[in-house]
Amino acid sequence: MKRWKIGKPDAAKAADIASRCDIDRLAVDVLVSRGYDDIDSFAAFFQGGGLEDPFVIKDMDKAAETVTQAVDDYELICIYGDYDCDGITSTALLYDYLLSIGANVTYYIPERADGYGLNVNAVRYLHDRGVKLIITVDNGISAIDEAEEIYSLGMRLVVTDHHEPGETLPRAEAVVDPHREDCPSAFKGLCGCGVALKLCAALDGGSYDSVLEQYLDICAVGTVADIVPLTDENRYIVKNGLRYLENTDNFGLRALKEAAGFTGSLKSSSIAFGLSPRINSAGRFGSPITALKLLLSTQEDAEVFAGMLTNLNDRRKETESQISAEIFEHINSHPEILDERVLIITGEGWAHGVIGIVAARVMDYYGKPTILISEEGGELRGSARSIKGFNIFKCFQHASDTLTKFGGHECAGGLTVKEGKLDEFKAKVYEYAAAFEEMPAVTLTADKLLDPSDLTVEHVRGLEKLEPFGEGNPSPVFAMIGAQVTGIRALSGGKHTKLGVNYGGVNAELLMFGTPPQKLCIGTGARADFIVTLEISEFGGRESVSIKVSDYRPSGFNQNAYFSAKDAYERFKRGEQLAPAFYKKITPSRDELAGVYKLVKGKKQIDLDRLYYSFDPRTMNYCKLRICVDICKELGLFSFKAGSSLVTIAPSSGRVDLESSLILAGLRAKIAI
Repeated sequence: MKRWKIGKPDAAKAADIASRCDIDRLAVDVLVSRGYDDIDSFAAFFQGGGLEDPFVIKDMDKAAETVTQAVDDYELICIYGDYDCDGITSTALLYDYLLSIGANVTYYIPERADGYGLNVNAVRYLHDRGVKLIITVDNGISAIDEAEEIYSLGMRLVVTDHHEPGETLPRAEAVVDPHREDCPSAFKGLCGCGVALKLCAALDGGSYDSVLEQYLDICAVGTVADIVPLTDENRYIVKNGLRYLENTDNFGLRALKEAAGFTGSLKSSSIAFGLSPRINSAGRFGSPITALKLLLSTQEDAEVFAGMLTNLNDRRKETESQISAEIFEHINSHPEILDERVLIITGEGWAHGVIGIVAARVMDYYGKPTILISEEGGELRGSARSIKGFNIFKCFQHASDTLTKFGGHECAGGLTVKEGKLDEFKAKVYEYAAAFEEMPAVTLTADKLLDPSDLTVEHVRGLEKLEPFGEGNPSPVFAMIGAQVTGIRALSGGKHTKLGVNYGGVNAELLMFGTPPQKLCIGTGARADFIVTLEISEFGGRESVSIKVSDYRPSGFNQNAYFSAKDAYERFKRGEQLAPAFYKKITPSRDELAGVYKLVKGKKQIDLDRLYYSFDPRTMNYCKLRICVDICKELGLFSFKAGSSLVTIAPSSGRVDLESSLILAGLRAKIAI
């Protein structure tokens, strides 16, 4: 279960702005809710401002001068990239540009097994091939030792990167990174491909004209894929790049679009869910060179490379599903894992290229920071995803004595655990988490509470002006509070559900994908709250508003009480001391235990959330309910799969003695103290 946060746009400000522009009122409300609360900020959002002079970035002039000299002298230049989509597109962009101006140029991208960024072995390999100048894209800012090796071998280095620099910059002819403290550039959010694009413009004398026409499509792909904020310059890159992408001259991108089934107009989501996963799959399961060759391919080869990437992407999906299933089964066997504030789960031979994706899914499902660690050949390497407010990088710093290396930022990171230090690492992570009075929760943020009058095709079409959507400018999300369910219908053989609702006098249909009707926690006639997204669908030549449900709950749900009780239950399970008065609140009576047993018996199997919603939260808090389930499980009345939160009635074994429950006895003893 997730927390909800519903924005409240200032009505007066929204009305004033709407009266002074041609933006639909619903779109205006969304932007006002996000902090764009005057006409100037609106203008800045929609204009995008274009791209700043490339030479404003620190060292860009030195980089252009160094590269130009190497081109003129026909020295062998190597573009050194990275194995993710941003690194691959950056490499393709700069390589193709240098080739077009007559440079003697090659490229190098390390395999995922080699690790991120420059490495000494690669540097020596490039030296042996006769490389004189290395240009990094999407990496290099932290390559202090590798840079020294480059110069010791008589080569030179130009760094272009977009990651945060450390206290010391690498030795180089130029270090081009907007995040340098001494860089005066106004916009800091470029991805690696954006920085490479600006280097090409600098090499063209500072003009963007031909560079944008040639490479804005590929730069848009790298920008969306790297999940950088789609505001300011990135908004300009993606919004205009999508138009170039629709009729791209890049044979590889054409083939990739066809493989993904895209025709006609494209959105940022087309890149995020169709193109970039295929490019990324090369670095996860094959070689990133396959994706690079696609982007540099001729028309004859493009279809072959696109097919290879699609196959790799299918393999990626299959592997993710296998690892996820293994994790859920592991949690079913070890449900105590879910009582911890941070989930740490280990497995054998999990593909390093996908465990980060799986960690994100596990975190979203259980609402807790998640660290997945794969053991292979005696080495323990892992990937983590976290919730804003719990800095996983600082957590790793706290546990650094148990790690050989680690990196990341607040919400994601990677690590390698020292041999024999896994248990100590877990203890350090739990220790760090224990210092939080309250752990942050996964939160769904709605831009505003929908008015029934908002549910028109015209209003929803107005939201399209806010495109492209992505990091920093997410797709609009809305809340519907107190909608009355008027009908429930199964879709696709029972896999999905369509709800009929009456919302403030407006009849609407809501789509719930992945939720069959029998798993709903609400019934016909009930009032419920929903978090939704809005789209326009067309059928038989008629347009209508399509409402897709992201989350829902019965109306009147008290989320603060729920999360407080959930935290108390986990503290209880971990053996932590609770306030004395609380033990009385969480100790069930015989009648309450009987009520839980009868309800589960009647359903035979029920989801834990649905079970919770079946009781009055004023008398049956979440902690008490979980204890009821635990007691019934202890007595052999229930089975409970923590991985999927399913409570199942056990085969009848005759009468049971409630007084034989050790859980109940322990609670009563606490009350008696």
